[in-house]
Amino acid sequence: MFPDDTIAAIATPLGEGGLAVIRLSGAKALTVADKCFQPAGKSSLKPSAAPTHTIHYGKIVRDGRDVDEVLVAVMRAPRTFTREDVVELTCHGGLLPAKLVLDALLAAGARAAEAGEFTKRAFLNGRLDLAQAEAVADLIHSRTELALRAANEQLAGKLSQRINQLRDDLMRTLAHIEAYIDFPEEDIPEETSTQLLARLERGVAFMDELLRTANEGQLLRRGIRAAIVGRPNVGKSSLLNQLLGHDRAIVSPIAGTTRDTIEETANIRGLPVVFVDTAGLRESEDVIEREGVRRSRAMLERAELILHVLDASEPLTAADESLLAEFAGKKRILVLNKVDLPRKLALALTPAVEVCCGSGQGMEALKDAIKERVWAGEIRAEMLQVAINSRHQDALARARAAAQRSIDTFRADATLELVAVDLRIAANAVGEVVGKTTTEDLLDSIFGQFCIGK
Repeated sequence: MFPDDTIAAIATPLGEGGLAVIRLSGAKALTVADKCFQPAGKSSLKPSAAPTHTIHYGKIVRDGRDVDEVLVAVMRAPRTFTREDVVELTCHGGLLPAKLVLDALLAAGARAAEAGEFTKRAFLNGRLDLAQAEAVADLIHSRTELALRAANEQLAGKLSQRINQLRDDLMRTLAHIEAYIDFPEEDIPEETSTQLLARLERGVAFMDELLRTANEGQLLRRGIRAAIVGRPNVGKSSLLNQLLGHDRAIVSPIAGTTRDTIEETANIRGLPVVFVDTAGLRESEDVIEREGVRRSRAMLERAELILHVLDASEPLTAADESLLAEFAGKKRILVLNKVDLPRKLALALTPAVEVCCGSGQGMEALKDAIKERVWAGEIRAEMLQVAINSRHQDALARARAAAQRSIDTFRADATLELVAVDLRIAANAVGEVVGKTTTEDLLDSIFGQFCIGK
């Protein structure tokens, strides 16, 4: 795809560290590296002379000046991530050493890689399909072990295998239909019609099964936003600190301490939950506090779960009752704080969890309640294998609708041309998941979300 184009980028995060890796890929990767690399020691070789999958020690030199000591890994096509010649140079960590090594490679003839371009080449060269390429990004951005497992399952091709089988079944059915279109004088035998319809119905049922995993798949990838709300000084910030396991929010007996929203992600029973500590919801003459309340209410509009904190050591107030009514229609958990003090709160609403944010009492029960409200039931391994993302959901929804139309048309004894049109639409939509039918705009959109160097 890129016969004369060689790209380079820093593949490790920018900043101070022990090591940094700069990656080269393309037809001239070995030649570019040769111009910059000076071997040191008897066993080190120039990249173009080195056997594949070997490492060599030396220096990067530019304009006769030493840039840095490096280890150069030489990997020849096709046994590489991109299926092109690849050279990876490991230098000292830190922004400046990595940048100077990259600059030397660019001066020697490489081009700066675009976001996700290495993975895009892996896809275009047949190393990965599109679903697997997306799994690379999911792997990098995983925030919990379950998300990591789901990404690894997709990278291993578990979802792709099932999608390819579904597409093959649709294409085989389409081939049968088109064969009878070519010979209109022959009617489709009843037994054949029954078999074709059964195959299509199995396909629709399988698409329904995949579409049911969409919410779980998106939850694993992006997490859920859980807003912690309540009137001032009921323990919202203390609850956030307990759930995170460290002090993130300022805790004070002075009401109105939290003036802005605070966001942090925590691993709750394997699920990424973005907790948002909001300013106490009350009327205030303080301009800054009013702005904090405004921002809190804007955040509440986007929250998918409400943790409503109440003070169990005080009777229910008018402000409490107002907030209970306001959030009655949202998915919520009532958190009764300060249960270590004499109980004065009378409340029969559920689900409610009793906690003491000072000592941590009840936190494990609260984490269980959050997980059950977000993801009911057991998180099974087979579910992780096929948890689809929003792009897959859109493509499969279109495929499912087209496949169902083809079934309805077939059963109505309508013209086979109409059946074939919808089957073609369904097969193409399914193919979008793995990249068998795609557009350049779609590829740019997907790979543009990757980091530079991946």
